[in-house]
Amino acid sequence: MLFVIGPMIERYSLTATAAEVAERFTADVPEFYKPRYNAAPTQLLPVITSANPQGLSLFYWGRPPQFARNKALSERIVNLRQENIVERPVLKKMLLNHRCIIPADGFYAWKKLGKKTAIPHRFTSVETLFSFAGLWEEFEDEGGAMVHTFTIITMAANDAVSKITDRMPLILDKRLEAVWLNPSVSESTVLSTFIPYPDDKLNIYPVSPRINEVKLDVPSLIMPTPPADQHGNLTLFD
Repeated sequence: MLFVIGPMIERYSLTATAAEVAERFTADVPEFYKPRYNAAPTQLLPVITSANPQGLSLFYWGRPPQFARNKALSERIVNLRQENIVERPVLKKMLLNHRCIIPADGFYAWKKLGKKTAIPHRFTSVETLFSFAGLWEEFEDEGGAMVHTFTIITMAANDAVSKITDRMPLILDKRLEAVWLNPSVSESTVLSTFIPYPDDKLNIYPVSPRINEVKLDVPSLIMPTPPADQHGNLTLFD
């Protein structure tokens, strides 16, 4: 399945070892953990919830694949805009009771070059491991089984990310994670974490267009690939 990403955050990476994740997030890492180079919607991916901050859980990003088959994934499911949370009481209520963080070490965004061309880029941090702020849900599927899903909160891009796309994840460092995972903090305290990640902490480089292949999840995907190698003589600013 191939598709080019629009102005949403639909891919990220978590390439650290289980030991590195356990140390960074002070959480138990079960045997199911494996590094991910091309994490995508509908996949089961590791999250840490405010209800269980001591361990990693596996939740579906957006919705399970059986519910997404032959349907377009909407932004409401995969990403949740920070602006919408502030404006809608129902989302504010969810914000108070269903927060989670999504461990990561990078995310991908596509720079559009004309109507049919987009070059993928990977953003990483000088902090190596960080997390995205998210919300999670629980519901029963048609067979009565409980299903857990999560969505990543996005915000307007900072100066570094805006060179590629207009949205970015709400990125948390250790200090903000402690606030996000604390079930006792007030609404105003949670909302105070809605701040752009510093430009000087982000690194960016182009990667292979093979990242467009959802089922491909290999280490070479995170290797730098000059734009000229992707589309003949194309350069980043053509």
